[in-house]
Amino acid sequence: MAPIFKLTDMHVRFDTPDGEVHAVCGTSMHVDPGETVAVVGESGSGKSQIMMAAMGLLSSNGRAQGSARFRNQELLGLSPRKLNQLRGKKITMIFQEPMTSLDPLYRIGDQLIEPMIEHEGLSARRARARALELLKLVMIPEPERKLRAYPHELSGGQRQRVMIAMALSGDPDLLIADEPTTALDVTIQAEILALLAQLQKKLGMAILFITHDLTIVEAFADRVYVMRKGAVMEEGPVTRIFADPQHAYTKMLLAAEPHGRKDPVPSAPVLLQADGVRVTFTRSKGLFGHDELCAVDGLDIQLREGQTIGIVGESGSGKSTFGRALLQMLPSEGTVVFQGARISGLDRSAMRKHRKALQMVFQDPYGSLSPRMTVGEIITEGLLVHQPELSGRDREARAAEALKAVGLEANMRNRFPHEFSGGQRQRIAIARAVILRPKVVVLDEPTSALDRSVQAQVIELLRDLQREFGLSYIFISHDLAVVRALSDTVIVMKEGKVVEQGPVDRIFDAPQSAYTRELIEAAFRLNTVLDRAAARA
Repeated sequence: MAPIFKLTDMHVRFDTPDGEVHAVCGTSMHVDPGETVAVVGESGSGKSQIMMAAMGLLSSNGRAQGSARFRNQELLGLSPRKLNQLRGKKITMIFQEPMTSLDPLYRIGDQLIEPMIEHEGLSARRARARALELLKLVMIPEPERKLRAYPHELSGGQRQRVMIAMALSGDPDLLIADEPTTALDVTIQAEILALLAQLQKKLGMAILFITHDLTIVEAFADRVYVMRKGAVMEEGPVTRIFADPQHAYTKMLLAAEPHGRKDPVPSAPVLLQADGVRVTFTRSKGLFGHDELCAVDGLDIQLREGQTIGIVGESGSGKSTFGRALLQMLPSEGTVVFQGARISGLDRSAMRKHRKALQMVFQDPYGSLSPRMTVGEIITEGLLVHQPELSGRDREARAAEALKAVGLEANMRNRFPHEFSGGQRQRIAIARAVILRPKVVVLDEPTSALDRSVQAQVIELLRDLQREFGLSYIFISHDLAVVRALSDTVIVMKEGKVVEQGPVDRIFDAPQSAYTRELIEAAFRLNTVLDRAAARA
């Protein structure tokens, strides 16, 4: 059987201020019809750039050589008009960072409908009905309302599900999925993967799955390619790779799991306290006016010096909204006190003196990094505002130190955000926050786009910074293994409310709530969910 998609001796290079970067070095791989092939490797290994090159989506400073063939048609060098006859219909792609792929000026429904009208010739009415059907398919709550919503009104996980719906709209022959479940909690992740497995059986499509999550690979893929520094280290059937890996790098990836526990915090002063925090959003009801959505409903929190509070819950539960409300980044009710001073209700100017001590790492790093600034400028921007007495040389030294601390090279500070992988951008966002030596850092899914080996490095980095500078963290994540490794206390949220909270070991070892038990069990039942989905299909 001839491959549906084949890459031969692919090279991808980028021109940067520091010279040429050889991101992909002579890589070859193939996908057969109806097959699921996974590509795994550390952040920056070239996984995504191979597919961006094949789809004609490289940035302006990038160039590709070699061959990328879809059903024996060469894609490299194909005109945009001919590529567009394939992209969005025969070949579709789920991108890693949905906020950068969705137009912020258009409603979700319009963005789903447009490609169906363009590629399938559907009427506007039929396309709208199909869009609603797709949102239901990917299990987005209140799908009729979400069709009228803008991207910023959806959670990160909901935006990612919209991208999955968009990719599936044309019943593609080949689906390229670049970290499609990164921002999804474990319950939704299992449901989405089960859905993809069912649709693959039904439509006969092939899936090329780019991911750093080896649990997903083992449960979902037929074959796997392991990449590092732009080259394939090892490839083969999933069962063989996981049972008998041959390459040392593959063995390291399989062994790299979050481990250890955070040092316990003795009785320490309360640094940040919130009481009755409530966040509501006004949302449109179309012709029938407006109503209110209560995203956070009367939450309390008490964060001590050197403590880490983990917040978990499904996508759309209000985790990120709560984190932003604590730092006064959006309007809220209730009281927030930081170091004895009430900060709730302060305007932007009055909050400025507190910003150095209160930092946030955002869930979508690309959306929070200015595309017009170099990484060095981005990281040191806070120093210019909060420590203007530092010389340019001192700022450069601090930037190099921060980059090294998060596992990046100092000379990377001259590059722009688009020249990095998603995982590298996430590390840049962490460096920007910690360079100011804050007191409190709200970390919103800071390790979601990182492979397990780098996750372990970042966890150790966060622990070291916490010990050295007495930092306090509010750690928002759907990755329960990472939460357990980093947290003292865990808060479980659902629909804007606290379902359960307590010491980390008690929450994981003896959860009281049925919802908490469901979250924990879901992290260990992915194979079962996929097996059942395959049986139903």
